Amino acid sequence: MIPYLDLGRQYATIASDVEAAVLATLRSGHYILGEPVECFEANFAAFCGTKHAIAVSTGTAALHLALLAAGVGPGDEVITVPTTFAATVAAVLYCGATPVLVDIDPDTWTMDAEQCARAVTSRTKVILPVHFQGRLADMTALDQIAFANRLTLIEDAAQAHGARRNGIRAGAFGQMGCFSFYPGKNLGAAGEGGAITTDNPELAARLRALRDWGQYERSIHALRGYNYRMDSIQGAVLDVKLKHLDAWTAARRKVARAYDHGLLPHIPRPAPTSGEDHVYHIYAIASDDRDRMRQELGEMGVATNAHYPLPVHLQPAYAGIANGKGSFPFAEAYAARTLSLPIFPELTEAEIAQVVTAVNALAERSDVASERAFA
Repeated sequence: MIPYLDLGRQYATIASDVEAAVLATLRSGHYILGEPVECFEANFAAFCGTKHAIAVSTGTAALHLALLAAGVGPGDEVITVPTTFAATVAAVLYCGATPVLVDIDPDTWTMDAEQCARAVTSRTKVILPVHFQGRLADMTALDQIAFANRLTLIEDAAQAHGARRNGIRAGAFGQMGCFSFYPGKNLGAAGEGGAITTDNPELAARLRALRDWGQYERSIHALRGYNYRMDSIQGAVLDVKLKHLDAWTAARRKVARAYDHGLLPHIPRPAPTSGEDHVYHIYAIASDDRDRMRQELGEMGVATNAHYPLPVHLQPAYAGIANGKGSFPFAEAYAARTLSLPIFPELTEAEIAQVVTAVNALAERSDVASERAFA
């Protein structure tokens, strides 16, 4: 079986460096924040092209703290999308604010900028686009909307480590960028982790305090903060892995190009990209009978995934934040019809060829084929 993701293969290539870094951290006797986390923060900020990176316990914590640092609270609105992991919307609700959802663009599967502009009201505080699957949202248009309306632009970059457009990397477009280092991400920890990037020193200081019980100085709780600190071991592991991220991204793009060129032309997928604005955390295609296609691919030895098969506004826990089914036709079509193909840096050429052959064989059948990404 070709796995959808195989973290064991990645670990085998860096095991000695990771184990040395972890052992040194264990022997130090310092296990929360500290030098390993500070080193990672400095290196990750440099990687993203920002002045500051604030490491936290999870990607969800990153979103929550970024919104709080932007002053989001009860009565405020935050514009985001339903095609995302639930944490994006949950973080808005944690602040007591109202998530305002807009549909995705049917070609890029990221926030529709025109719908975003129409959704702005006098209560809007933040625009929170999601760089979905590793592809940058239309940050030029969204930045113009934010500037014109004096709004804060915060990137949900949990899937987009290293994505770049016009020399700017994910996390450096908005006032803040939020990252997840969940193990399966392009840059993954050996457990949970997250970070917020920013160029603003005041925001950075506020974020550092908020993650550590609101302390600007030890034992003085100036803010009502949280225990969102990163473990030292995660900082050590991430700092080792960060050195390999560009090479891993290049390998992901190589897999994606093989899929682009090898899969039958009529198989729907996001519109082609130019430059380096996609790091392919996910490579998804669409099918009129997604679940059946997944089952049959599994029988052919190809594991797949269905990312976010129920959009946030249709999740039971978040019912009521929109008008139910039919509110966002493109997001709902994405959720019902897409499946994610295996993509990770260590995927072999033989495995890629097997995936392409299997998908094409099924796509030639009328009962699972699809002429458009969204009908």
